[in-house]
Amino acid sequence: MPSIAETAVEMIEWVFPEHAGGPGQIHGGRMMEWITKAGTLAASRVAHGTVVLGAMDDIDFLHPVKVGRIAILRAQVEYVGTSSLEVGVRVFAEDVLTGERQVTLNSHLVFVKVGDDVRPRPVGAKIEPQGAAEAALVEAARARREQRLARFAERAARLAESAEVDQDASDVDVGWRFESARSVLPEDALFGNTMFVGKMLMAVDEAGGILSMRYCRGLVMTACLDAMDFYSPIFTHEVVTFKAGLNHVGTSSLEVGVKVLAEVPWSGETRHACTAFLTYVHLGPDLKPRPCPPYTPATAGARRRWEAALARRERRLERVKGLKAMLHNERG
Repeated sequence: MPSIAETAVEMIEWVFPEHAGGPGQIHGGRMMEWITKAGTLAASRVAHGTVVLGAMDDIDFLHPVKVGRIAILRAQVEYVGTSSLEVGVRVFAEDVLTGERQVTLNSHLVFVKVGDDVRPRPVGAKIEPQGAAEAALVEAARARREQRLARFAERAARLAESAEVDQDASDVDVGWRFESARSVLPEDALFGNTMFVGKMLMAVDEAGGILSMRYCRGLVMTACLDAMDFYSPIFTHEVVTFKAGLNHVGTSSLEVGVKVLAEVPWSGETRHACTAFLTYVHLGPDLKPRPCPPYTPATAGARRRWEAALARRERRLERVKGLKAMLHNERG
């Protein structure tokens, strides 16, 4: 059985102007696409088969990767379940002039091995952690898995009470919202006829970013993506709709929820594919954080989303604090 380190893959991308979002730095959605690609590489190699993204536990942007620098994405499988694989992806930015490297991002993704019918299949392979550091990675992955199962159970309980509670990030009473749609083309599929989630994530970030820029009336930068669970795959020739709604506004940051719907255009059948919660930072002309316009939730639904966003913010701050401490210890 391989160790965690032996499952690692490294993907290298040079950041061109075409990859930029804000002036001189990479677009957050583009980075999400790259993260998903690197994670898929690591997971499919261990699974020896087709994998699809089942959930994202977190993506934390510590620093932007600037145009002209090299993005190094290092992905490794940190836990294997019956049909799932937990993958950690860390991104480094390298200055080609000095060779200096800096950790810019940390994320955790969950993939599911599937057959041709897009149903889960046993992974078969296992990993054997070597040493205390790898054992700690396995325990952290197990803890995230428990939190994820709790999220699914909570949603199932809500839906059992009423289908109306499936309304979330961008439904009828949201004052600030944005909606876009696109068709899923064969070029968007990696395996078979299912949409590669990296392509979807780029559109998710664009929807949230457009709403954030409209609200702030200025540039924004993606700061993180909190827990995102997939409820349904999206297939080629379907129509995917992105409904973004403002959930919370802090001093210089704001949270946007993006609900993703998949539609079969010839029947009109629509299903909820996933919901993502993204945090953006408002930037001034100097690309430094600046205050956001104030926002007060005016309805019961908006206040509920505000409180849920505050809870996610507390967990995020604690998570990033732990991440920074871990990176400090790694540097010695």
